[in-house]
Amino acid sequence: MNKTTYCTYISVISTIVALALCGCASEADEYIPNAPDYDNETMWHITKGDATGEGADVFYLVSTWEMDWKTSDSMVCHYADVWSKNHRDRMDIEFTRIAEYMADGNNFYAPYYRHTTIEAFLPEDDNLVYERMRIPMKDIKAAFENFNSRRDTSRPFIIAGFSQGAAATVELVKSLNEDQMKHLVAAYVIGYKVTPSDTLESRNLKAAQGADDTGVIICYNTVKDVKYILKMTTIPGTMCINPVNWSTDSIPGKLNDTVTVVTSPTCKVLVTDYPAHEYKPILGKLNMGDIHSGEPWLYSECLRENFHVRTKAWRAQQSK
Repeated sequence: MNKTTYCTYISVISTIVALALCGCASEADEYIPNAPDYDNETMWHITKGDATGEGADVFYLVSTWEMDWKTSDSMVCHYADVWSKNHRDRMDIEFTRIAEYMADGNNFYAPYYRHTTIEAFLPEDDNLVYERMRIPMKDIKAAFENFNSRRDTSRPFIIAGFSQGAAATVELVKSLNEDQMKHLVAAYVIGYKVTPSDTLESRNLKAAQGADDTGVIICYNTVKDVKYILKMTTIPGTMCINPVNWSTDSIPGKLNDTVTVVTSPTCKVLVTDYPAHEYKPILGKLNMGDIHSGEPWLYSECLRENFHVRTKAWRAQQSK
């Protein structure tokens, strides 16, 4: 992620944090925005990058871009409004940057969905978070069905998501049927956790063990020290893999020959000496010794390459 991208991302996040501090969540009445219509092209960010037919179809789920907001008649809303151009434009900042590497040789599909606001998603109560995810997941499952209607379902596909999008990725993978799992290259849970209860609920959640296994979950969170681990994103976690060297043990990896990244097998988290000064604290909860805002960007080249490696491995398995 270049300096301009960093500045744009931080500027937008700072703006919506400032809006949140104005106090938008005290009203008793709540507003639920209209559901998206995924037959409408406005509801998608699509980049077709597979010119050879040898890539995969990527289904990407955006992170949290909205704070609690009010309608013109003072009803509070805890969800993004996909019919608002302003809301879509903010999500598009992430989509555009993510597509720069995920659409390299792949077809990239990213639905705008009614993600919960940051206030609704931050409480350190997994049950409350899951309850509030009902509306986003309704959208996401509808989008995934539409995604499959738009493509050749004999092709391999990848699911990826960041932060709230990563939490949704876990839930979506749980719902995949046997045939869909056969065509899943991998699911990338970026900046969120897979819990013991998740793995008990679904056999689809199988942790990656290396760089080229398929039908697996790639999951990681990054901190500067294990004392900065976040409950909301990491605890209780069952899996973590280092995207620099694709190791699940404590062998350190070197990123760009300067940054050390090592897996803590005990804590299920990545520990790095990357300073991450560009990521400012969000509501006193995120970027406080963790590097949550940097998860998709710090390892972007590693992920770009790994999409190709795993897709090639999936295609090789089909030819046997």
